[in-house]
Amino acid sequence: MLKLTVAFEGVSSVVVNVYDEIRKGERGAWVSISAYLLLSGFKLISGYIFASSALLADGFNNVTDIVVSVAVLIGLRISQKPPDSDHAYGHFRAETIAALLASFIMAVVGLQVLIDGIGSIFKGGKQTPDIISAGVAVICAVIMLGVYLYNSRLARQINNKALQAAAKDNLSDALVSVGAAIGIIGAQFGLPWLDTVAAIAVGFIICKTAWDIFKDSTHSLTDGFDEQELSDLRSTIAHIPGVEGIRDVKARVHGNHALVDVVIEVNPKLSLIEGHRISDRIEERLQEVHNTMHVHVHVEPKL
Repeated sequence: MLKLTVAFEGVSSVVVNVYDEIRKGERGAWVSISAYLLLSGFKLISGYIFASSALLADGFNNVTDIVVSVAVLIGLRISQKPPDSDHAYGHFRAETIAALLASFIMAVVGLQVLIDGIGSIFKGGKQTPDIISAGVAVICAVIMLGVYLYNSRLARQINNKALQAAAKDNLSDALVSVGAAIGIIGAQFGLPWLDTVAAIAVGFIICKTAWDIFKDSTHSLTDGFDEQELSDLRSTIAHIPGVEGIRDVKARVHGNHALVDVVIEVNPKLSLIEGHRISDRIEERLQEVHNTMHVHVHVEPKL
């Protein structure tokens, strides 16, 4: 009875730490939302004033990023709800569902940017954007680089995959702004269509980001799991003293953590208590090395 109590408390402490990490992750989401609100308005207004299609497209890109960041924030909030009778493992997948919904919104905006950009090519009479709009794009790129560095560092500290993905989105936005600046500068040398080409490129980047988020989200929601990570789990379990064989290892992603089911083989002469101790060591080691939340170990005698 004592061993069962100790194992249960270990899992509970892990869950408590997960909730603490999620609350810390909210700071990064709020930083992204604040930055995108400021920069999207700055870019859209400047784009209209200085006649830059690339800067306008970049501004609309940041509008979709606001939606994505809000979706991540909502997902993080819902993920903090404790387990109940309908959600025995908690609500950690809420952030994955929010990201999936955000990917659809991003795709719609990306396609609209592409349609507008391609349409402007056939309209002709493209006005050369003011060189000041290039300066606006560069300033925004520097700010987004700062947001990326902040979120990337925080994501590593709390080991939060959702915030890591948000940080990568911050970096792509900085690169998009750099691309917009290049297109605007190129337009100053008698190539006004280059600004439109930059806008189309931004549209493709938005669609590509939406596809990546959609692919990762659906992979997680359908219980997909990286084969290399599964191999690493198997290797860690195999090196634990007392484990003489591994019949099966399964895992699935739940929020930012993994749920693992493993069937091991042990010496058939071991007592029930000794087999339980091996199971506890597996749980502790996987939680320590692989950031797992729940580990279910089934012990079989090695024949």
